[in-house]
Amino acid sequence: MPIVDNAVYVAGHRVDNPASLRETFEYMRACGGMAWIGLFRPTQDEIRQVAEEFSLHPLAVEDALTGHQRAKLERYGDILFAVLRPARYLDATETVEFGELHIFVGPDFVVTIRHAESPDLARVRHRLESQPDLLALGPEAVLYAILDEVVDEYRPVVAGVENDIDEIEDTLFGGGSVSLSQRIYELSREVISFQRATQPLTEMLDALLKGADKYHVDIELQRSLRDVHDHALSTNDRLATFRSLLDNALTVNSTLVSERHTETALVQNEQVKKISGWAAILFGPTLVGTVYGMNFDDMPELHWTYGYPMALGLMAATSITLYVVFRKKRWL
Repeated sequence: MPIVDNAVYVAGHRVDNPASLRETFEYMRACGGMAWIGLFRPTQDEIRQVAEEFSLHPLAVEDALTGHQRAKLERYGDILFAVLRPARYLDATETVEFGELHIFVGPDFVVTIRHAESPDLARVRHRLESQPDLLALGPEAVLYAILDEVVDEYRPVVAGVENDIDEIEDTLFGGGSVSLSQRIYELSREVISFQRATQPLTEMLDALLKGADKYHVDIELQRSLRDVHDHALSTNDRLATFRSLLDNALTVNSTLVSERHTETALVQNEQVKKISGWAAILFGPTLVGTVYGMNFDDMPELHWTYGYPMALGLMAATSITLYVVFRKKRWL
C-alpha cells in the first residue's frame, strides 16, 4: 500500500500512527478521532478498499479510479470530493508540469490521493500539526490547508511563465523569427492549461464559503478561505494578462517575419533587375555579331569598306542605348 502518511488525530494532536489502513479503521471504530490518510499513486484495488471502508459514493470513486479529471468540487451527502490540478515550474526545460490530486473529506476523515510530486502535502501536515487549534477544527481545516498550499505553489509557476514571456519580448524586439512563433504557441498552450487548472478554484472556494454557515464551518476558517480565494483570483487575473500578451506577441512576430520576407523579396527583385539589365546590354552586341557570323554570300556590307566599323558601332550604340534606358528606370 503506497501510504505516504497515516495518522489519527484527537483535538488537533496526533495520537496514533497506524501501520496499515486496517489498523486505522479499527482505531477509529474503537477510539474515534479524525483520520488523515495520504496515498501516493495507489492501485485501483487500494482505492476501492478505502472507498468501501468510508462508504464513498460510487461516482466519486469512479472519478478517482479514472483520473484525468478537471478541477472540481462535489458533495455527496456529508462527504466532499475535490479534484485539484497542482502545478510546478521546471527550470531545466522551462515548462509547466501539471499534476492531479483527489481529496475525500468526510465528517471524521480526510483521504488524499496524489498522482504527482506536487503539492507537498507533508509540508501541509507539518504546518497543521504545529497549529493544533487549527487542526482541531476537523477535516475542513485540512481541506483549507491543502487548497492554500496548492494556490501558494502556483506563485513560482506564475513567476516562471512571466520570465519566459519577458524573454520572448526581448527576442521579439530584437527582430523576431519563425522559431519564436513556435515558442510563443507552446507557452500559450501552457497558459491555457494553467487557466483550466486555476479558474475552477474560485468557484470551488465560492461554494465552500456559501455553505460555511450551513455546515457550521468555523469563522476563522472562513476568513482563511477568503484569503485563499483572493489569491486564486489574483492568479487568474495574471494568467489572463499573460494570455493577452502572448496573443499580441504572436501577432507582432508574424508581422515582423512577413515584413522580413517582403524585404528579402524586394532585395532579390532588385538583384534580378540588375542581372536582367546587364544581360540585355550584353545581348545587343551578341545579336549583331551573331548575324554577321552567318557568312551569307548576299551581304553587300561585307564587301563595304566601312562595314566592319559599322557593325562595331551598331554593337556599341545598342549597348549604350540599353544602359541609358535601364539607368533611367533605376534597374542599374
